[in-house]
Amino acid sequence: MSSASARKKSDEKRQKRSASRLYAVQALFQMEQSGQSVDKVAVEFLDHRFGLAQEDGAELVEGDVDLFRKITDEAVNYQAKIDQMTDRGLVAKWPIARIDPTLRALFRAAGAEFVSTETPPKVVITEYVDVARAFFPEGKEPKFVNAVLDHMAREARPEAF
Repeated sequence: MSSASARKKSDEKRQKRSASRLYAVQALFQMEQSGQSVDKVAVEFLDHRFGLAQEDGAELVEGDVDLFRKITDEAVNYQAKIDQMTDRGLVAKWPIARIDPTLRALFRAAGAEFVSTETPPKVVITEYVDVARAFFPEGKEPKFVNAVLDHMAREARPEAF
């Protein structure tokens, strides 16, 4: 395999993983808003969002199914622990229940990766700051996300710093 094709394969893998993180945040948001189970929402995402063409002709990036399922499942399994870590990373008087539901979903997805994967925390932070930019392109939220995730990562994986 040439270095160019190896690079292309690596880029495709990274794009799939990034897409899975975005989809996981969307799925966690949908779960909170609709009250649906993680399994029901995951099936909907896998059947209707991963790599399918949209009505406007745009094609969605295919995600890494295993990473998507791991993030969504672990976010649910460890939600209490993740929410407590998030609360400790937030400014006093701003518990997780008071923040934007999209940010709550984002913190839960990132927290799931901090507590249940070997992905380096700095990679997780960078990926989810990018997700925040996708949802809040004009706002200050990406900087806020960076600060909270840095605190969460240092708590969950202090050995990485």
